[in-house]
Amino acid sequence: MGLLTQGTPLSWEDTKKWADHVRKHGIKQFLAQYKKLMSRKKDVLYWGDEIEYTLIKFDHTNRKVYVALKAQDILTRLTENSEQNSNPPESTSWHPEYASYQVEGTPGKPYGSLMAHFNTVEANMSQRRKEIQDQLEEDEAPLSLTVFPRLGCGTFTWPIAKTNPVNGISRSLFFPDEAINQGHVRFMTVTRNCRLRRTEKQLINIPIYKDINTKSPFIEDFSILGDDGSSAAAAKPDHIYMDCMGFGMGNCCLQVTFQASCLDEAKTLYDQLAVMCPIMLALSASSPVYRGYLSDNDTRWPVMAGACDDRTKEERGVEPLKENQYRIAKSRYDSIDSFISTLGQQYNDIHLTFNQEIFEELIAEGVDDLLARHIAHLFIRDPVLVFAQNLDQDDENDTNHFENIQSTNWQTMRFKPPPPNSNIGWRVEFRPME
Repeated sequence: MGLLTQGTPLSWEDTKKWADHVRKHGIKQFLAQYKKLMSRKKDVLYWGDEIEYTLIKFDHTNRKVYVALKAQDILTRLTENSEQNSNPPESTSWHPEYASYQVEGTPGKPYGSLMAHFNTVEANMSQRRKEIQDQLEEDEAPLSLTVFPRLGCGTFTWPIAKTNPVNGISRSLFFPDEAINQGHVRFMTVTRNCRLRRTEKQLINIPIYKDINTKSPFIEDFSILGDDGSSAAAAKPDHIYMDCMGFGMGNCCLQVTFQASCLDEAKTLYDQLAVMCPIMLALSASSPVYRGYLSDNDTRWPVMAGACDDRTKEERGVEPLKENQYRIAKSRYDSIDSFISTLGQQYNDIHLTFNQEIFEELIAEGVDDLLARHIAHLFIRDPVLVFAQNLDQDDENDTNHFENIQSTNWQTMRFKPPPPNSNIGWRVEFRPME
């Protein structure tokens, strides 16, 4: 789920106060790395996949299935084991994800460009699955399942956890805080701050699939769950209603990152893969069920967009602009808004909202127009997580402030500058697949 810095998170009120500081120094950090590495060439093709797994517990006696809230324990053991096995074809690497029933696995070393490397991909994926299964009980399994069908349905977790719609982090009627990863403060803090920034709970309405047995109109009664009336007002008739980040970030997907030979190739690759995003999303579509209901929708994407939408009513166009600066057309989690290579420039035919001051600073420092617009567009967003220990950084050698904004723009493609003081090149991340 992006940058996993350790530290003490600021309150939302303090995070807002430091937002301009983070943006200002984030741009300085980007420019420092850009100037050092803009002419870097001849990096070879490296690439790797990221697969997220849902940990499942089976109750065969009662014929029930739950998500197993044990990711942190499993992750600790997986990490210890992977550090002992550094043989590249079989090596693995493990990372935390948003939910406490999720783990993310990647190859321990990136793949290369030779045909021989392709022969190791499936074996490495099998190795990852085996490593997880070895750490689970007989009645548990890791599933590469996009959406657990009963996510948000009463007692869907093991151990059983209850929601807290009054004082919980997410205030959800359906998704308990215990299902959010407890091992890193990022996940709980981002959940809280996205809700507070929005000034209301997340709002997700997905059309229900209607057959002869579906009530018409399909309307749910949330009062028995502790609804104060806000969820009933937000839910649309004939829709499946969801109300927190967990319904999106608690899903699993497959992502692929590619290293380009140079900056220009990375921008071209970004644009070429961008047009493949909706195609690959459709081809991998595998998430028709939400909260136990069959939806008239095949992919997770609209759920992800709603789950991560921290825009205020002003930014969404519901109210006139007063406190906020921009009308923002999309959620933080959505499709890209512009092409960034000279070959793709002619296809930039939609309005792009961007920070004019940041754009002018980037142009003045020698960044080309297309990339400057892209970065300035990302930086219309506020940070949703700031650590007290990371307020003051060395802008020549740190990129935490830049990545703070960059890594919380969850778009179909991500353009990734090289990390400071590393041998990693310019990269792009392909993010749409289920």
